[in-house]
Amino acid sequence: MNHAKNEKKVNEFAFQFAKNAHLTGEQDSLDLGSPFDRAIAMSPAAAKAGKSFKVFFASADRGSLLTASHRILCNEVIEPTNELSSPKIEPVEVSGGAPIGRQADAHASAAAVGTMPTTELPAEDEFTSEGELPASGELPASDELPASGDATVPVEEASPPARRGVVRTVIAGVAWLISGLFSLASLIVCLAVLAAIPILQLITFGYLLDVAGRLTRGGTLRESLPHLRAAGQIGIVVLAVVIGSLPVQLLAHWESVASLIAPDAAQATALRIAAIAAACLGVLYLLWALARGGRLVHFVWPQPKRMLRQAWRPSTYLPLPDRLWNFTHSLELGRFFWLGLRGALGTLVWLIPAMIIIAANRNGETGLAGLVGGLALIALGVVLLYLPMLQAHFAAENRVRALFEVRRIRRLFCYSPWAWLVAMVLGLVVLPIPLYLLKIEATPREVVWLPTLVFVAFILPARLAEGLAMRRARRIALRYGDGAVKPTGKWSFLSRWTVRLLMPGVVAIYLFFVTLSQYTSWDGLQTWVQQHAVLIPIPFLGGV
Repeated sequence: MNHAKNEKKVNEFAFQFAKNAHLTGEQDSLDLGSPFDRAIAMSPAAAKAGKSFKVFFASADRGSLLTASHRILCNEVIEPTNELSSPKIEPVEVSGGAPIGRQADAHASAAAVGTMPTTELPAEDEFTSEGELPASGELPASDELPASGDATVPVEEASPPARRGVVRTVIAGVAWLISGLFSLASLIVCLAVLAAIPILQLITFGYLLDVAGRLTRGGTLRESLPHLRAAGQIGIVVLAVVIGSLPVQLLAHWESVASLIAPDAAQATALRIAAIAAACLGVLYLLWALARGGRLVHFVWPQPKRMLRQAWRPSTYLPLPDRLWNFTHSLELGRFFWLGLRGALGTLVWLIPAMIIIAANRNGETGLAGLVGGLALIALGVVLLYLPMLQAHFAAENRVRALFEVRRIRRLFCYSPWAWLVAMVLGLVVLPIPLYLLKIEATPREVVWLPTLVFVAFILPARLAEGLAMRRARRIALRYGDGAVKPTGKWSFLSRWTVRLLMPGVVAIYLFFVTLSQYTSWDGLQTWVQQHAVLIPIPFLGGV
């Protein structure tokens, strides 16, 4: 008897709860962790009232008392103004093992509703069979529902996604690898082209600094290469232009040969007309692909039917200038230029000993000039012990003063000496030294970007290694109060001093090749301030 009575009372309260929504157009929310609210959510009376309920599992760690039986999800907090009349429900056990009909839950539900007007419950005889609970009277057990604290989830369990087959997984992996390598190659080419242009060289230098800075801040390898996908899109467009221009160049070549053999022949005129027509069609094809997004599929498949309907309309190409401007603005060229400018000026301050070496050896003098040059060489070696990591620290902090925080770098070295050594070996010996071979002979201005391509391809991994070493050091430093305490232990002590003894040897090898390059390089003594390991990755500052 009590069970049937409770069923009807719960049904009546569900009807009243759903009927008197606090605001029009907003959803009510029930906590299915409460047995009373489970009864409301499953009641057919809620569907009869025409209201949609959104399941909300309350969490006790969200900074408020969320142990009430339900809450209202709305755009702003609604203070309770009155109470919702609720029936007195006697507790009873259901099949799930949880009692329903708690008076405390009902009053908590009424307080959470807030702005609901007080409404009298309809009489029992006013309900039809549509408003009753299921014949079985069973409610889902509490252990079948998600635990308290979960996010908003649908009532119905979503079906698991279908698994890919082995063949599809392999094909997707190969496609991802090819796309990534192509984007990386396009990025290196773009940076090399910018590095070959005076002033714009600072964009390339700023980008390389930003790569190390992103890793230093704790980013992943994928995050350390900003705009990699955009570089891939630029590469696809350039490749499409090159391929599309091949037929035009071939027809133009045939036309020139025909003109030399028979200037007044009809074949030369026909080839000239064909070359012009091919150029116009190629430009239209490229514009059509760009208007649809500029992706690889847009260049490969032109969608002929759609092309015939829309390609001839000028309105199709009107958004292109705005899209090109937005794309260029998204590349953050200004930010990279500003970062590269400040990094270059700060690095030149550190390279003052190199300038003293140039001044001391300009006229080939000995004696006092040689002594000064030797002292400057030692000072430059000390600078190079910290300069690559100072640049990564500067890019991570984005402060010029960070480029001179030697004490911070010395402390970070204590937490990851071996990673530091590997980064310095890669950044000063393995990757930069072979590039001095490309500085022996000057490169014509027309193809100056070709050796620059090699320089960027070698220096980019060096910046990645420096950023990874700094990231590891900063992560370990957080365990010691962000560098407040040195790591203790025999292994830490032995590692620090072993690396400290090896580091001068690494710097000495680098300075040996730099000294040698002043006799082999095309620029002579200027090689002391054109150190691509710590400055712009170009063979010659002037471009030739």
